[in-house]
Amino acid sequence: MPPPDSVLATPVNAAQDHLRDALGRPLRDLRISVTDRCNFRCVYCMPKEVFGKDYAFLERKELLTFEEIARLARIFRGLGIEKIRLTGGEPLVRRNIERLIAMLADIPGLDLTLTTNGSSLTKKAMPLRSAGLKRITVSLDALDDATFMAMNDVDFPVARVLEGMEAAAAAGLTPVKVNMVVKRGMNDDQILPMARFFRSKGHILRFIEYMDVGATNGWRMDDVVSAREIVNTISAEMPLEPADPNYTGEVAERWRYRDGSGEIGVIASVTQAFCRDCTRARISTDGKLYTCLFATEGHDLRSLLRGAASDGELEHAIRAIWSRRSDRYSEIRTSHTVTLRKVEMSYIGG
Repeated sequence: MPPPDSVLATPVNAAQDHLRDALGRPLRDLRISVTDRCNFRCVYCMPKEVFGKDYAFLERKELLTFEEIARLARIFRGLGIEKIRLTGGEPLVRRNIERLIAMLADIPGLDLTLTTNGSSLTKKAMPLRSAGLKRITVSLDALDDATFMAMNDVDFPVARVLEGMEAAAAAGLTPVKVNMVVKRGMNDDQILPMARFFRSKGHILRFIEYMDVGATNGWRMDDVVSAREIVNTISAEMPLEPADPNYTGEVAERWRYRDGSGEIGVIASVTQAFCRDCTRARISTDGKLYTCLFATEGHDLRSLLRGAASDGELEHAIRAIWSRRSDRYSEIRTSHTVTLRKVEMSYIGG
């Protein structure tokens, strides 16, 4: 059902009074997973041994509808959310995703973006921009075809992802950001080639430490290439210097090339935990609210949405969940917490 007029009319300034958790962290960012399906089988996210042809994905009726997502987005906006990122799975495999983009783009003062593997961007970039999407992030873990295909495990070539990035830039989805997950022994030899290439293209490349998300990717600390090692590797050839964050709580640590030719980012949730500044909430494909990427369980909002709860009741539930939040997984990571049965990344996005 459509949100009441009181929510539709929520002024932009109303979002400035941020809801805070038990550790004083405001609620600013919301990630919404629109599908648990993906056309890739990346080894660090949806390994083929687990997500094979017989894997039981969610049925359509279990997914939040676009109307339900938009209703939640407006309520979260009133609670202080400034940015929504659509994720998956692969969000562009969700049918008619442009319609959801248009619905969210109507929310006043909201920064709307999306993360994709880039496989459909060549044909989707312009429709997404026309629907109201402003920016986009593309995942690409190597420039070498053999390495990239080994990581996506479906033999998808690099060239088609690069074509998608160019289509996104041409459509005005800028700046285009590129995410590279670095796993030692698999694609760490691609750090410099990726840095050189995207420096010349003017796209912002962000390196992500291989993380222990979920329970199916076989994570080991030995596989992690630290952010510090990545920065040192690049800076030895293309000198870098620290750059100030764009905003408080920014996940990526920014580094700019000293010659002024651009910047990179490093996301170091394993070796340099940033839990104390985390302002993110996540909604899974089936409508559960998660307060941490490494959570073991979520809070069911779908039942409230489909059980005739008012916007006020939904807001009250979200306030209660966030105000109790005390997650700081990356700061307390131990051999015990690593082996917990955590929610999969493909279920709540990265």
